[in-house]
Amino acid sequence: MAELVSSVLPGAMFLSLIVALFSGAPVAIMLMGVSLVFGLIALWTGDMRPIHATLLPNRIFSGTIDNAVLVAAPMFIFMGLIMEKTRIAEDLLLTLQRLMRVVPGGLALAVVLMGTILAAATGIIGASVVMLTMLAIPTMLERGYDKGLSAGTVASAGTLGILIPPSVMLVFMGDLLSVSLGRLFVAALLPGLLLSACYVAYIVVRSFLQPAIAPAAPPLTAGESKGLWLETLKSVLAPLVMIVAVLGSILGGIATPTEASGVGVAAALLLGILRGRLNRPVLQSSMDGSIRSLGMLFFIFVGATAFAYIFRKVGGEHFIVETARSLPFGDWGLLFAIMGMIFVMGFFFDWIEITLIMLPIFAPIVELMDLGDHVAKTQMIYWFAILVSLNLQTSFLTPPFGFALFYLKGAAGNMLPMRDIYRGVAPFVLLQLLLLGLVIAFPEIALWLPDKVMQ
Repeated sequence: MAELVSSVLPGAMFLSLIVALFSGAPVAIMLMGVSLVFGLIALWTGDMRPIHATLLPNRIFSGTIDNAVLVAAPMFIFMGLIMEKTRIAEDLLLTLQRLMRVVPGGLALAVVLMGTILAAATGIIGASVVMLTMLAIPTMLERGYDKGLSAGTVASAGTLGILIPPSVMLVFMGDLLSVSLGRLFVAALLPGLLLSACYVAYIVVRSFLQPAIAPAAPPLTAGESKGLWLETLKSVLAPLVMIVAVLGSILGGIATPTEASGVGVAAALLLGILRGRLNRPVLQSSMDGSIRSLGMLFFIFVGATAFAYIFRKVGGEHFIVETARSLPFGDWGLLFAIMGMIFVMGFFFDWIEITLIMLPIFAPIVELMDLGDHVAKTQMIYWFAILVSLNLQTSFLTPPFGFALFYLKGAAGNMLPMRDIYRGVAPFVLLQLLLLGLVIAFPEIALWLPDKVMQ
C-alpha cells in the first residue's frame, strides 16, 4: 500500500496544489497546508525521513529569511513609497501633462512616459496605478478622452514596474532561479523600454486615426507657462537622480542590486528632504507600508519554500521532467505550452503566486531544453525569465482578477465603468503578447544588452 501511494505522491501533490489555488483560500495558508499534509504522507511512505522534516525550518530561514539578495525587495518597496509620499512622482506627472497638453493624445503619452520613469525609479505596481488614476483620469475625462483609452493607458503604464528594473518581481525571480540579479535586471531593461514604446506607438497611431478619442487641449496661457521650464527641470531631475542612483550603479559595476537598493533609498530620502516634504509622519507611513507589503510577500515565500522542499523530497522534480519529456510536443512545444499555462493562470492569479509556485517547477524543464542555435544553453534561463516576466504583464490586466483593474476601479470610482476598463485594456494586452512573441522569435532583444554590459 505504501509503495502504491509513494508512486502517485508527486502527481497527487501537484494536482492538490492546482485545486487549492482555485479554492480561494489565502495562498500562504494553502501552500503550508498542502506541504504539511503531503509531508506527513511522505513520512509514512518513507519518501522523507524525520531528519528531513527537521531540516525544513533551517531551509526556510537560510533560503528566505537570511537571504542577502532578498534584502533588495524591502528596500525597493520603501524607496517607492518615499517617492509617492513626498509627491516627487506627482510633480513629474503634472509637469508632463502641462508640456504635452497641445499634442493629440498628449495626456495619454504623458501617462505612459510617467509610468516608464516611475517603473525605472521604484518598481511598485499598486501605488503607481492608484497615483496615475487619481492624477490623470479626471483630467483626461474632462478633456474629452475616450474612457476605454484612458483606462487602458493608466492600467498598462502603471504595471510597467513589474518588468522594468528595479522590479521586485525580478528580485524574487533571480533568487528562485539562482541566477545573477544584475544580469537579469539588464536583460529586462530593453524589453521593458520596448513595451513602453509599443504603448506610445499605439496611442500616437490611434490618436491620429481617431482624433475625437484623444483631443488636444488649448495652448497654455502666458500665466500657465510662466516658470514651466524651471519646474520641468526640477521635476525631471528628482526621478532622474533615482534612476542613475539605482540602475547607473548596477550597470556601471559600482554596486550589486542589493547595494543599489540601499543607494536608492538614500537618494529618495535626500530628495524628500531637499523638497521639504520628508517629515516624521511621511517616514512612518512609508515604513509601515513597506513592512505590510513585505510581510505578505514573505509569508507566501515561506509557504512556497516549504512546498518546493516537500515536493522535491517526494520526487516531484523528476515527475515534472519525465512528464514533460513524455509529451509529444518537443522542446518548442513545451515552451509554448508553459507560456500558455502562465498566460491562462494570469486570469486567476497574480505574479506572486505564479512566480513563487510555478517557476521552480518549470525551471528544471527549461534547463534541459535544447533549441539549437536559437538560444545558447548558458543563456536559456535568463531568456526564459524575461519571457515569464513579459507574460506576467498580462496577469495585471486580464479579467476577472487583474489586480491593476481593481486598483484602477477603486481609485476611479464611478468615473470608469468596468465595461470601459475591460474594453480599454484589451489592446494593451495584445501589445504585451506581441512583444512576447518578438522576444521568443528574437532572443537578442533580451540577451544582447547583458552580453555588452556584463562582461
